[in-house]
Parts: sequence; C-alpha cells; structure tokens
Amino acid sequence: MRILVHDYSGHPFQVELSRELAQRGHDVTHSYCPGWLSGKGRLETEPGERLTIDPVGPTEPIEKDRFLKRLLVELRVGFALLRQVRRTDAEVALLSNAQIPSLVVFALGMVLMRRKWVLWHQDVYAVAIRSFAGAKLGRGFRVVASVFDVTERWTSQRAAAIVAIADSLVDVHEEWGTAGKVTVIPNWAPVDEIVPVERKNDWAVEHHLTDTFTLLYSGTLGLKHNPELLVQLARGVQDAGADCRLVVVNTGPATDILQKEADRLGIEITLLPFQRYERLSEVLGAGDALVVLLEQDAGAFSVPSKTLSYLCAGRPVLGLMPAENLASGLVEKAGGLVLPPHPDSVPAAADWLADLAHDPIGRDELGDRARRLAEEEFALPGIADRFEQILEGVRR
Repeated sequence: MRILVHDYSGHPFQVELSRELAQRGHDVTHSYCPGWLSGKGRLETEPGERLTIDPVGPTEPIEKDRFLKRLLVELRVGFALLRQVRRTDAEVALLSNAQIPSLVVFALGMVLMRRKWVLWHQDVYAVAIRSFAGAKLGRGFRVVASVFDVTERWTSQRAAAIVAIADSLVDVHEEWGTAGKVTVIPNWAPVDEIVPVERKNDWAVEHHLTDTFTLLYSGTLGLKHNPELLVQLARGVQDAGADCRLVVVNTGPATDILQKEADRLGIEITLLPFQRYERLSEVLGAGDALVVLLEQDAGAFSVPSKTLSYLCAGRPVLGLMPAENLASGLVEKAGGLVLPPHPDSVPAAADWLADLAHDPIGRDELGDRARRLAEEEFALPGIADRFEQILEGVRR
C-alpha cells in the first residue's frame, strides 16, 4: 500500500508510526513542515530504511503571530501536499496537525482528484480560538472561530475515516454528523527512543545541572499555556525549603515572559532552545521532576504530547492542567500530581515538589512507575495494527 503520512509539526510518535508501517512492507512517505517551531522527532532516514522523508513548506521559522503571512504559508503547504499525493501516487493519505488553511486546500483537492484520506484529529481549532478570543486574542477572533467551525466540520465530512485522540472529540463529531467514521486511538510516545537515563548524564553536565534539584519543562509554550506558573512554582519550592533550579527548553516569545518573571521573583532559570531529538532522553533525564502546563479552556480537546514523553523518560510528573484531560489520568496513574492550572495551585504543587527534593528514593520509585506505565500503554505493534486496518479499509 502506498501511504502518505503528513504531520505538520514533525512530532516523534507520528514518524515512529510511519517507520513501523514501512517496516511492514508498505511504501510510506512521511512529510512535515520544517519551519514550524516545535519539538521534532527522528526525521532523518538511516541506511537501509524503506521510509521516505519528504518535508513540505518553508525551512525558515514560521512567525506564528503574523497571521496574514502565516495564512499564505499554510495555503502553500496545502497545495504542496496535493503535489506530494500526485508525486507519490499515494493510495491513501493520513493527515495529523494540519493547519486549517492547508486542510481546506487539501480536502478540496482530494475531492477533485477522487483520492481517499484519513484525518488524524489532534485539536479542535474552533473551540480553542473561541476560548481565547477576548482574552489572549482579540475579540475579532470570535469570527475566526465561527469560520473555523464551518471549515473543520466540512473537512471532517470529506475525510474517508477519522482517528480521534480522545473520547471527548467524539462528541464534537456527533454534532458534525461524522461520528460514524471515528476511531479513538490515544496518542503515545516512542518508548524505544525516549528512555530513562542517569540523572548525571552528559547533557546535564554540559549545562551544569547536576547538583541542584531541577524542575524541567520541555515543549511548546503558546496560547494553551501560562508560562509564568513555571517561575511561580520554582519560587514556591524554594519558599518551601528546597533548593530548586528551573530549566525551560522552548523556542519562541515565551522566553521573554519567563525571564521577566524570573527576574521579578529572583529565580535562577536556565532557558534553552529546542534540542536535537537524539538528546531528548538526556534532556528529560536532567530533570528531577517534569512539569506539564495546559490552560483550563484547552482541557477537553488537547492532549499535551510532552506528558507522554515525560512518562517514557521515567521521571515524576507534575501537571498543572484540567483534571478531565486524558493526559491527567495517565499522570495520576503514574503516581504524579495533577492540580488546576491556576496560581492558587502553586503552594500545594510546590510542597509536593519540595518533598520530592528531599526524597531521592521516592523520586526513583515514581520514575520507575511512570516508565512501566509508558511501556504498558505505548506498545507500538498494537497501535500500528489499528492504523493499518483503518488505512487498508479506506483503500478498499
């Protein structure tokens, strides 16, 4: 079967799926947008691999807050994806994290070419934009949210099948009349690529992170996050009687917000850009505790993939996130702590972290528990079986 897998973000688990499908004998092309700033997966092929990696879109960083320019970029990506379908003669395409303009162009083109495709539904953009309109975005974005609602509904109706990452998305598809095409397959992280390592690893030594209890966040920081909570959390840990260093691995405007808040509260902070994927295990392993952020309004429809990577790394996890989020259940099952994403949660979260700072044995036990859960939940063969069945069904 000739398959095109497009993941706009270039995340690790999507390309892991492409590799698995290629190993099963399928002719797989995996594409992503290199200009989208996010943590990337293993996007280079090795000698002897059957997989083809074929990026689309700009290589220079996309300015996410320049909306007109970004619109033009995403429209071009949509046309580039259609050319990929023609060039690879894909029998079926699987799209993940595609931006709305790209998705509309792609869906219309696939109708005209009479080709089948599967929507791998990660986010409901209309809900996200509506929740932030008037607060983090201007009120005019309520109109944008209404337009996105129409376009997301229309593109979902054009898809031959839909993979949703959480049961909460099924309710949305019920409203859109597309629930009959939906299969729920939760996201995962590559357990063979992100592995537990020694706390005093080479990356930690290089960045002088070996002697102090380290609170680490690695991932995007955008509208769905409140970065100031990270600094307030580190301040709270120190106030609770434990030395603490905050490390944030992120590329984007949130770094200025973090530095300003750290200066205000007198917190030592290490700000680093996104690191190479080959070193992600070391990066996460350099943290004594790993933090997830997710705003309340994004809770039902966005599953932060960094949580899944944290579990693979075998470290205690603190989530300042909505309790109803799918990832919250995994954090709690791993023995981590989940509290509402609000400044009022900082004292309790800081006390929990301060206790961990004085309890290395307890940290190790929680880390082992997180890793065991990841190995149980993220076994790739069964996940790939389900995707393969869906793609085969669409092709037939």
